[in-house]
Amino acid sequence: MERAGVSNLKTADGTGATIERPVRESAALRALTIDQWLLLVASTTALVVGLYVAPDAVGTALIVGAAVAFLGLAVWRLALIVASDRSDAVVAELQVWPRYTILAALYDETEVLEQLVERLAQIDYPADRLQGLLVLEAHDHDTIQAALDMPRPDWLDIFIAPPGEPHTKPRALNCALPYVTGDLLTVYDAEDDPDPLQLKEAASRFATDDTGKLACLQAPLRIRRKHKGSGDAPFLNRQFAAEYAALFETVLPGMARLGLPFPLGGTSNHFRVDVLRAVGGWDAFNVTEDADLGFRLWRKGWRLGVISRPTWETPPGNIRSWLPQRTRWLKGYMQTWGTHTRCAWELGPRGVFALVATLGAGLASAILQGPALAWFAVTFAVSAMAGLPPLTPALALSVLGIGTASAWLSCLIGTRRAGVPYTVFDMLAAPLYWSLLSLALAHAVWRLIREPFAWDKTAHRPDVPAVDGTDHAIDSARLDEALPVRLSASHVAAPEPVT
Repeated sequence: MERAGVSNLKTADGTGATIERPVRESAALRALTIDQWLLLVASTTALVVGLYVAPDAVGTALIVGAAVAFLGLAVWRLALIVASDRSDAVVAELQVWPRYTILAALYDETEVLEQLVERLAQIDYPADRLQGLLVLEAHDHDTIQAALDMPRPDWLDIFIAPPGEPHTKPRALNCALPYVTGDLLTVYDAEDDPDPLQLKEAASRFATDDTGKLACLQAPLRIRRKHKGSGDAPFLNRQFAAEYAALFETVLPGMARLGLPFPLGGTSNHFRVDVLRAVGGWDAFNVTEDADLGFRLWRKGWRLGVISRPTWETPPGNIRSWLPQRTRWLKGYMQTWGTHTRCAWELGPRGVFALVATLGAGLASAILQGPALAWFAVTFAVSAMAGLPPLTPALALSVLGIGTASAWLSCLIGTRRAGVPYTVFDMLAAPLYWSLLSLALAHAVWRLIREPFAWDKTAHRPDVPAVDGTDHAIDSARLDEALPVRLSASHVAAPEPVT
């Protein structure tokens, strides 16, 4: 439970000042609040008493209720496909473009750093209105040296995040936030290849917002690999690309058009800087700070939207890279669920529905996908060995069939819009990929208990393999000259302990 006297969380930013927010709005609070305890105890008690008094009726009610919920989710997915239908936006030319800041928080990214800088240099936006910061960790000597050695656009500087805890991407972004000079801000990852006109489209959308409530625009993320690497797994890559396409081409556009909040992607989200500062930046303790921030903006009265100019990314590759990434996502989803169910009424009915339909449904699916596939395979294998037709409930088969069909359709429509392949073979193989989510969830639960704030970093590889892998020692004199801000550990205020 939330301890008396622990009401606010303070995390250091890059100036040595602190960003303060109620502790209940951060994943740093790991214990359940009184409201969550009461709900948990009440629901558990009702279930136990019901099973004791009328086990058959309660069991039937649970089965039917779960079936209705998943059928409803399938219908909702179809509704989002219809709602997401839109044409590409036209970028309007503004007389005065707003100042724009690009943040790229990097760690151990020497292999892809040159590629990222080249791609950022291709962005079509007035150079005198741009600020870019490569946000690097103070102990990441190799990446710092590589950034110093390579040519960069005049507007792109190096920013060193001071040492501190936790070692997460959102903490690094918070360190840089006080030094942002733009009116608008976007975040890119190391492997990103954004459409050159993406910033202009976002700026145009913000400029034409009549409500004054638009705080963030999410660009679609699309998966591709230009050059095959030795560690690639075609099955995982194709399924990962289809999963991204379903999310960014149908689900998020549909929710935006219906005026609902949604979990942001970890990159290519475009913010109004004044709003981002007003809500306290990112939650440094949440390993999917993007998902949390989407709902936190809604909670504060702001709205989200989407744009059409994409950012291309590379897939994780093999299972060794995919599993840690998906583990972090599911761990962060659990953190975000716990954070926003502490005071769920503040989200309002529509916000609660969106939270359940995205994070709640995602976690529930991860719980059930593996066991459901195992049940299906065992049932048919036993029936085949016995020479009998499988005795499976019609309701279960209906739920399984409709749910799978709606997921296939979402992936199919999404991949068509994204321009990535999705064949009949990919559709038939999809349940095997979905079942892997159960493995990732089990790992995520364990990591949430043992290492809640550990950041499982995804290894990134360039489209063209790097030639020079030589390690370098940092030239401290050049470092002092190059940094926009020289920070040290003495500038960091340690966060107060939170339980």
